[in-house]
Amino acid sequence: YCKLVVLLGLLFGLAQSARLYTEQDPVVILSSDSLKQTVLNSSSAWLLQFYSSWCGHCIQYSPTWKALAGDVKDWAQAIQIGVVDCAHEKNFDICKEFGIHFYPTFRVWADRELQTVRQLMVNFLQNHTKHDWPVGCPPLDPARSEGILSLMGKKTEFYTAVIFEDEDSYIGREVILDLMPYEGLAVKRALSSDKLLMEKLGISSVPSAYLFYPNSTHTVMNVQKRLRFFFSSFLKLLPGVHRKQSTSSLQHPQPGNNGQGTQVEWKEFEKSKVYMADLESGLHYLMRVELATHKTLEGEELKTFKDFVTVVAKLFPGHQSVVKLLETLLEWLVSLPLEKIPYDAILDLVNNKMRISGLYLSEQVQWVGCQGSSVALRGYPCSLWTLFHVLTVQAANRPDALANTGFEDDPLAVLQTMRRYIGTFFGCQECGKHFEEMAQESLNQVKSVDDAILWLWRKHNQVNARLTGSMSQDPMFPKTQWPTPDLCPTCHEEQEGLHVWNEQMVLAFLRQHYGASNISPKYSSNSQPGPPAPDKPKAISKPNSNLHLNQNLKPSPDSAPKHQKRSDTNGAGQKHTGIQIEARPGMTILGLGFSRVDMSLCVFLYAFSCVFLMFMFFFFRFRSKRWKPRNYRPYV
Repeated sequence: YCKLVVLLGLLFGLAQSARLYTEQDPVVILSSDSLKQTVLNSSSAWLLQFYSSWCGHCIQYSPTWKALAGDVKDWAQAIQIGVVDCAHEKNFDICKEFGIHFYPTFRVWADRELQTVRQLMVNFLQNHTKHDWPVGCPPLDPARSEGILSLMGKKTEFYTAVIFEDEDSYIGREVILDLMPYEGLAVKRALSSDKLLMEKLGISSVPSAYLFYPNSTHTVMNVQKRLRFFFSSFLKLLPGVHRKQSTSSLQHPQPGNNGQGTQVEWKEFEKSKVYMADLESGLHYLMRVELATHKTLEGEELKTFKDFVTVVAKLFPGHQSVVKLLETLLEWLVSLPLEKIPYDAILDLVNNKMRISGLYLSEQVQWVGCQGSSVALRGYPCSLWTLFHVLTVQAANRPDALANTGFEDDPLAVLQTMRRYIGTFFGCQECGKHFEEMAQESLNQVKSVDDAILWLWRKHNQVNARLTGSMSQDPMFPKTQWPTPDLCPTCHEEQEGLHVWNEQMVLAFLRQHYGASNISPKYSSNSQPGPPAPDKPKAISKPNSNLHLNQNLKPSPDSAPKHQKRSDTNGAGQKHTGIQIEARPGMTILGLGFSRVDMSLCVFLYAFSCVFLMFMFFFFRFRSKRWKPRNYRPYV
């Protein structure tokens, strides 16, 4: 294949140790060892920037280059973005070989407009001939009207979208490249000069899009704004359209099937709602499964757990029975100044072994907005992200809720609690490591409760971007940048051809979406059952613990969580197993049932009483000796 290498020549000199690009950036970092092998043996075209890490212009331009690479990351089958640091000693020879010294080739890009760069990339692709056309790149020329009209009334196995535009427009070609990694859809373009075709399809203005459905129906696409990002987002979210999977990936499960032959009840839900059932199911799993793997809590673990219970008890906008349980747990933890607490005692309170009226947290898992196409997908990680999003909004809406807790006036209260919980208890250690890296990078920039809301949203989207196309992604709920245009069209804008977020509108949307008034009680167990039956051993199914905030804002983990009794739930065809949590009955004394909580309180009160009585004994004995009258022998 004929390879395209665009050389952006920049001045270079003495190198500094710091590098402008890292493996986390959406660019391919090349060196003398890898450049020729990677570029010359590739089936795609390449756009390379030769830079010097000490150069002021390079430093200023690096955010633009990263933004460009992220903007066209879905074009990788056609063209890829790479960088070479000429300030690095090992790259001196390759930079010299390509003639990178004082050439003014950088001036071609002097305006530094991303839209211009992206359009030049499209032009470079179209300059390829039929013989050297990149293998993965679809046709970019306008489609013939006969071929488009032949789709009318015809059933197919996929959607076909046609973008109508002016001849000098790039939107159609950019949308075609955006949808390259997706299957279930074909994208074509047509020109506004074809008046007859536009008249037959009812297209009155450009740019516009026309969609042919697999069932032979067809209509004009209704998008909020006629911009590249909105066209692409609309098409990516069509039912049945998803990223192409590798040949080793599992077949995509259907809704209602857990991928292992067992039917799962599918719950209809609105993606514009947050569901209390997800929050309660997440708390159930967190309290009764994830934390139950710890026999005792002490030291930093105990402090982290106390802080977590404090924040949730004060901010959780749930049913009264759940809030009362959390508040009772908090009061119990505060009243016992113990350095070490058996988690079984905490479980007894969570399971209400004391039979206190009005305390209840359902043991039934009901994923609704967090349900996945398989029991091994979404579920608990999604609910954990949702819980902390709700808590950040609650902290902003109820500024006095954390009064007298040690967290008052602290905009980082929720985020630091989340950070410590994930690092200490979350089963996916790799996920915890990634979250800690994000926190160390920018958490100190949060100065207000609104900053906290937006920080968590940004990081959730960052996790979504990292996990896009990974094996942990649910094919029915692909990772995407959230909120999507259909949920919040005012959150999205374009500046100079590049998609940008309107963060003021995003903040308003997040406050509304995660606010208490938008939490639906549907499917939730909102009433307390009768007196608990005698305890029996029971199995609690282990949902997936991969941490993605997809929302689809929705981030996921790279590995499954670690628990004491566990099995791999990700393997193809493997049988689902769960963690066996054995419920232990309360100790019986004189025919009365006492739980471990009762006994621990009794022991504490008994010890305290003994100390108090001993103090009183010695106190009064001392006073009696001090004031005792002396006996004098009478004189004879």
